[in-house]
Amino acid sequence: MTLPLPRHQRAHGRAELGFGLRLRGTALRHLYHAAPLRVLFPTPEPGEPPMAALVNVGGGLAGGDSLDVAVEIAEGGTAGVTTPAAEKIYRSLGEDSLVSTTLELRRDATLEWLPQETILFDGARFARHMRVRLAPGARLLAAEMLVFGRAARGERLESGALFDSWRLWRDGRLDWADATDLSGGPGTRLSQRFGFNGAGAAALLLLAASPAEALAGRDLLRGAGHDATLPRPGLLLARWLGEAMAVRAALSATLPMLRASVLKLPPQLPRLWTS
Repeated sequence: MTLPLPRHQRAHGRAELGFGLRLRGTALRHLYHAAPLRVLFPTPEPGEPPMAALVNVGGGLAGGDSLDVAVEIAEGGTAGVTTPAAEKIYRSLGEDSLVSTTLELRRDATLEWLPQETILFDGARFARHMRVRLAPGARLLAAEMLVFGRAARGERLESGALFDSWRLWRDGRLDWADATDLSGGPGTRLSQRFGFNGAGAAALLLLAASPAEALAGRDLLRGAGHDATLPRPGLLLARWLGEAMAVRAALSATLPMLRASVLKLPPQLPRLWTS
């Protein structure tokens, strides 16, 4: 007698973070987390704002799993969010793994959204939705990196699906929208010469700030040999394609420069990126 395979117990995690400005600087005002998401708060380095670390205690996402993250920074506050390690998206038997993120920045607030890379196993089905709302004077420095297969094993993302969507509003009006759709055979799409050209990883760096700050950031990156564009006033974008180590190295080089020049923070990566 052949027994049926056990069904995967779907995980639906949620994290809510709210930061506000107090006399001694930005402090946590609201926290909620539900397994498999947990939020940790490493002691900040001198001169650093609070940095929250999102931890998936499940070790990765399988088909049917979902994570929902909401971050709010009150007027004038400054904070950051990162992860202690790469997120893994496992091979799916049919359902998507879902990640939904909402970032709310009130007037003159600043947020660094700096998770480490997301690794898509061959056969993974991953849908990610980022929604950002910025009030006047708010600034966002964000980076996201995708790795197409387990590079250390020589694996490439040949089957599965990817849908990665961004929407950014300023003062209630849609300012920027972007989406990557690799459904229906990602291996073929990734290998196309006038597309991903066989790249093993891709990264996006976004800076939403004042027009003068975004322009200064673009000139700084170009001076360091990294291409960057200003699709709209006050919005800086840079993208990288290549092998995972090279793409991560590019992010690791550019983020400290923008932190120091635009955000006036120490020119260093989150400690969890290098520990």
